[in-house]
Amino acid sequence: MRIVFMGTPAFSVPALDALFEAGHEIAAVYTQPPRPAGRGKRERASPVQARAEELGLSVRHPVSLKGAEAQQDFAALGAELAVVVAYGLILPQAVLDAPKNGCLNIHASLLPRWRGAAPIHRAIMAGDSQSGVCIMQMEAGLDTGPVLLREATPIGESETTGELHDRLSEIGARLIVEALAALPELRQSPQPEEGVTYAAKIDKSEARVDWTRPAAEVDAHIRGLSPAPGAWCEIGGERVKLLGSTVADGEGEPGQVLEGLTVACGTGAVRITRLQRAGKKPVEATQALQALDPGPFVQ
Repeated sequence: MRIVFMGTPAFSVPALDALFEAGHEIAAVYTQPPRPAGRGKRERASPVQARAEELGLSVRHPVSLKGAEAQQDFAALGAELAVVVAYGLILPQAVLDAPKNGCLNIHASLLPRWRGAAPIHRAIMAGDSQSGVCIMQMEAGLDTGPVLLREATPIGESETTGELHDRLSEIGARLIVEALAALPELRQSPQPEEGVTYAAKIDKSEARVDWTRPAAEVDAHIRGLSPAPGAWCEIGGERVKLLGSTVADGEGEPGQVLEGLTVACGTGAVRITRLQRAGKKPVEATQALQALDPGPFVQ
């Protein structure tokens, strides 16, 4: 099938690889423009652009698709289908309608739960027991289109957003190849009106740990924001990112250090398993204790 691929972050790369390996003709790859990154703030191509160039594919990175010229350029590709995964730009109706078979989206949740920008983070932060991937026919609404394929997967008790991200990325890559192979026979299932939730973009202002919350919620908060932006607290007066945790036995005042880096919460306690000090690499909490003095409380 002649397709256009539209994606930007590392999450999208396995799908691009899978479609390429399946023998589909990729007419063009659309991705976000290079952005300043690193200490030198040099422009850096997106992971999708870097991989597309390695594969010898044509890459386009318009700032917007709202203009008539950008829409005409897209339509001129003559694609039968567009595959969209974490692209980062809103697709106008003219773009959605251009390919003969429309646009399919790889979405990292079990729709209609967690429509929107941060479904993986929000699923873990909410304490969901499962997540998954949906292949959705795109329409003008925010992740409202009918679902063609879906696959659920349990969320591990200690799983972080980074770990679930990688698993869902691979599931999505496999499902999109299956969807394209069976496209004429696939039934479009409208999303139910009940159970809709929205996964708002993560704001750094919500990253600080609130030790007055129950241990299960604190644990989900830490794992849901790992590795980025990273939940944080102050340990010994130093701001530290918390990148891994488990619910632990123990009771005390919220923020009280019970043993090692086991910290009391509103109810129960959480054991910090992995953390990162400013300017340092992530390490296991046991290693960090050699350099950190948490004192009687963390904040």
